[in-house]
Amino acid sequence: MSAPLKDKVALVTGASRGIGAAIAKRLASDGATVVLTYAGSRSAADGVAREIVAGGGKARAIQANALMPGTGATVVEDVIRNEGALDILVNNAGVNIMKPLEAIEDVDFETVFGVNVRGTLDVVRASARHMGEGGRIIVVTATIANDYFAPSLGLYGASKAAANAFVQGWCRDLGPKGITINAVVPGPINTDMNPESSELGQKLHEMVPLGRHGTPEEVASLADFLAGPDSSFITGALMNVDGGMSV
Repeated sequence: MSAPLKDKVALVTGASRGIGAAIAKRLASDGATVVLTYAGSRSAADGVAREIVAGGGKARAIQANALMPGTGATVVEDVIRNEGALDILVNNAGVNIMKPLEAIEDVDFETVFGVNVRGTLDVVRASARHMGEGGRIIVVTATIANDYFAPSLGLYGASKAAANAFVQGWCRDLGPKGITINAVVPGPINTDMNPESSELGQKLHEMVPLGRHGTPEEVASLADFLAGPDSSFITGALMNVDGGMSV
């Protein structure tokens, strides 16, 4: 079987469950050595790493709180020290606080923008310093950045819009180094944070041409493609995985 990511080292943030876990497993299945981070659930993250190892892959989990400034650099230094290189970054770590405008507190802004915006800057900046020709950076954002289908999503959507802007702006900085950067932009995906069976989940189906939620594995397929050699002329792209919801 082919292993297009053989000898590559990948860092996947926020990978103890859901989309991040699916991406970590998919990259490992294609031959990458995967370092995955978690904010709080060590047992879940260790479980993902064990599953990868049991399947013949290479993986380990480390704790990282993206809310804390400098965490991205610390994690990247750990990867370089222990794996010797960093070829692929998938920044999936994120947080969502849903509140109407009048209820948003300063701490909510600091938390959402601290993780989703500054945290993205921290880890992408640190990773780019160690990557060369053929480096791959993938940022997981959300269709809510441009498609507000319900109230109380303004704070989260603004943070993901900022992340999308980072991707499009930084492709100009990274292109001369031969590094690509792209955004994977999921719509409704069936995870424990957005279950298909919930009342909101069922309402979302009315907005999705395919009439269902996506799966974490479907998001992981796109991330895996963008991490591999076949995506070498794609950079600065915002690529939706949303069943047509944003059309």
